[in-house]
Amino acid sequence: MSHESKAGPKLDLKAYPPPDQWDDFIENDPAAWPRKKPRHYSLVPTVCFNCEAACGLLAYVDKETGKIRKFEGNPYNPGSRGRTCAKGPATINQVDDPERILFPLKRAGKRGEGKWARTTWDEVLDDFAKTIRAAIVEGRQAEVMYHVGRPGEDGYVERVLQAWGLDAHNSHTNVCSSGARLGYDLWMGYDRPSPDYANAKFILLLSSHLETGHYFNPHAQRIVEAQEKGATLAVVDPRLSNTASRADLWLPTYPGTEAAVLFAIAKILLDRNQFDRAFVERWVNWEEFLAAERPAAPRTFDGFIATLKEIYAPFTPEFASKESGCPADRIERTALGIAEAGPRFAAHVWRNATAGNLGGWQVARALFLLNVLTGSVGTEGGTLPNAWNKFVPVPPLKPPPQKVWSELLWPREYPFAHHEMSILLPYLLKEGRGRLAAYFTRAYNPVWTNPDGFSWIEMLKDEAKVGLHAAMTPVWNETAIFADYVLPMGLGPERHDTMSFETHSGEWLAFRQPVLRVVKERKGKRVELTRDANPGEVWEEDEFWIELSWRIDPDGSLGIRKWFESPYEPGTKMTMETYYRWLFENSVPGLPEKAKAAGLSPLEYMRKFSAVEISTAKYSLHEWPVVGAAVDPATRIASREGKACGLEQPGGVVAGFPTPSRKLEFYSSTLAAWGWKDQAIPGYLKSHVRPEALDPAKGEFTLLPTFRLPTQIHTRSGNAKWLWELGNTNPLLMHPRDAKRLGLKTGELVRVSTETGHFVPRLVVTEGILPGIVGCSHHFGRWRLHEGAGPDRWSSALASIEDQGGGKYRLRYAQGVRPFESADPDSRRVAWSEAGVHQNLAFPTHPDPLSGMHCWHQAVRVEKARPDDRYGDVAADTAKSYEIFREWLKLTKPAPGPGGMRRPFWLARPFRPAPETFKV
Repeated sequence: MSHESKAGPKLDLKAYPPPDQWDDFIENDPAAWPRKKPRHYSLVPTVCFNCEAACGLLAYVDKETGKIRKFEGNPYNPGSRGRTCAKGPATINQVDDPERILFPLKRAGKRGEGKWARTTWDEVLDDFAKTIRAAIVEGRQAEVMYHVGRPGEDGYVERVLQAWGLDAHNSHTNVCSSGARLGYDLWMGYDRPSPDYANAKFILLLSSHLETGHYFNPHAQRIVEAQEKGATLAVVDPRLSNTASRADLWLPTYPGTEAAVLFAIAKILLDRNQFDRAFVERWVNWEEFLAAERPAAPRTFDGFIATLKEIYAPFTPEFASKESGCPADRIERTALGIAEAGPRFAAHVWRNATAGNLGGWQVARALFLLNVLTGSVGTEGGTLPNAWNKFVPVPPLKPPPQKVWSELLWPREYPFAHHEMSILLPYLLKEGRGRLAAYFTRAYNPVWTNPDGFSWIEMLKDEAKVGLHAAMTPVWNETAIFADYVLPMGLGPERHDTMSFETHSGEWLAFRQPVLRVVKERKGKRVELTRDANPGEVWEEDEFWIELSWRIDPDGSLGIRKWFESPYEPGTKMTMETYYRWLFENSVPGLPEKAKAAGLSPLEYMRKFSAVEISTAKYSLHEWPVVGAAVDPATRIASREGKACGLEQPGGVVAGFPTPSRKLEFYSSTLAAWGWKDQAIPGYLKSHVRPEALDPAKGEFTLLPTFRLPTQIHTRSGNAKWLWELGNTNPLLMHPRDAKRLGLKTGELVRVSTETGHFVPRLVVTEGILPGIVGCSHHFGRWRLHEGAGPDRWSSALASIEDQGGGKYRLRYAQGVRPFESADPDSRRVAWSEAGVHQNLAFPTHPDPLSGMHCWHQAVRVEKARPDDRYGDVAADTAKSYEIFREWLKLTKPAPGPGGMRRPFWLARPFRPAPETFKV
């Protein structure tokens, strides 16, 4: 895009400030228009922290005032390529948030009472160091836990916790992606796909979550590019999402029936013989399947194909249409488009279908079957394993794996869980399975994010269960209200991190850096700690963990301190300069050479550009030759030093996939051996909210709560005013046919009853959702219990929690969102009044017995609000929630498994402990 200027030449409005001007970039102040008032900026590249895509940002720092004025895209980031979504520029709202926490706080009353006093970082460090040291020395390692939401970094905390010798990492994964991870991992030994959208001819997305959420900007760019080149986009989603509205084919399906549609597509490919015979024969473990499941049948590939056709014969388009509500002709058109695309078929599922339903992991298995049949695994325009396109540098002084196994995180009931069973923590502590001496919640808000938040409140208020709790957070949240310390950790432009994600075919690494610290150092000022450059005393975790580790082990006698000494000067404390200097000099292929060509050191290069491209277009890595490995003549698996590294195939030994067979596993001998033989192949599991289990005449629906707006950031967007102007409430969506039947209209309050309680939202009638389903975004309903201690007033209602006894609670809003006085004049211009409804409080925990994924979809009853109902009310019964947890626990098949193992040894486990810990 360009425009004619009276000054003469055309100006390219897509152009970015050239790097040689970043130390002093001049731009006219738009607020002074029509006068021309030049402003001088120092431009600092960094990385956005408002989702997990790691898009590059350029911070504009006013050289006169020393303040950040705005954020734009960094063109040198290979993932985002200079573009941002709304969340990137809104970072400035977070930096300038008038209600942000600027100093460490210590509670001055009871937990949850809202009384706080400013404290010092020294007090925080000494308190936690004393507690953690005692737990380690006394053999109570399981009493320390670090619980993180979006980490925003790769590998740093793993190094910290393993240096402490702890199995202490907890995550949010089983409220997000455990189902999809297990499904993909069972197929290929990698727990996440990486679609090569830009080169695809047919793209199939199940739900809109990823493409409007985590990787919204990098993936959306490449999907649109593919469409512009003629690719077809199909979206399976019961809701007409932003992504579905851009699709060529919208396949609205009843939640939990997605696998039926996918198997109908597979049947069409098989019946028409439009599948990649050579790929399937070479790379699927069909011989193992026939030996285990069809021992009397001929062990030929033709016999396998005949068996496949037999297995999926019931899944006709008509059957799938009846199950799902999706028109049969649309299923057939999708199948033909996939067949035509062949190896250029890119597909993805992450949350919705796999996270919503009992057995949702089988939806990922069903989807990947289509990739396998089309031979679109690892191909240009196909679907690649994520590890091929994600790069994590090896840190300096890497500690060995921990020699302990925490059963609070990895209970025996869930040997296949992906990842830690975080949603169960209140129940496991309630059952006396352990306690916590030191608990960190870091950029995570389980009270608000997880199901059954009232049980989390009960846990956090009980000092016998949780001894010392620090909420490490850049913003106030509902969980921090119940902490002992609230520690202001840096926002995206206030911290160091490395990040890399599978945005496209190729590897890259981004370097987040604290903007104001960089500006000071450019001026020649020495900055000892990042908190000395940030607003107030806002710190960053990297330096916090170094300092805490030294205080836990001041004399080195515990063997911890040595991991936090400079890799260049043993005995001296590690700094950000020495840590990242070593990392970039030693762990990033090609970076030293690129830096040298630019006349820079590797650290200087990353400080200058904030990102580096490591490789491009990585395809067919499973076919890479392997040399120097011993081959087992029975299994044809190649090994080196006792570890499998390849597979003997016609033509030689190649890498294969990191599964037990080194092939793509249609048949999982692991599932069969651990007691799940009936689910060892991709199959159709009925959801806990299947249509036949509901009675529409009684106002019963499936509630879809797993979607969000692309302008929201999980729990961290409460302090971004621009984003709240774009979207600020979560009405209940209902199809007109259902609304008419129940006599409901747009704008009315309705009561939505769950197994354990109810919530009261406002209704919106829309054809953008299937009949029989209601939808309510999980991204709203923020609340605070006290003025001055809780989420920002842009986003939250003032509320009270009534303890009604016997585990029954009610949250009720006392005051909605209103204009307020602050240092930001926009706080007086707030135009919305409703904060949305915190529906998750009324959800019982539904842990899938295999993946451990919380099954988010709820069977609910919808009716007109009752006379005593108010907007935003949420009521729940924690005693009933506990009973439901125990019922779901009965569905599991606990460890030990074969060989007395806690978990299949080959299956991915983050923060992997030493091999001996896998034995019960």
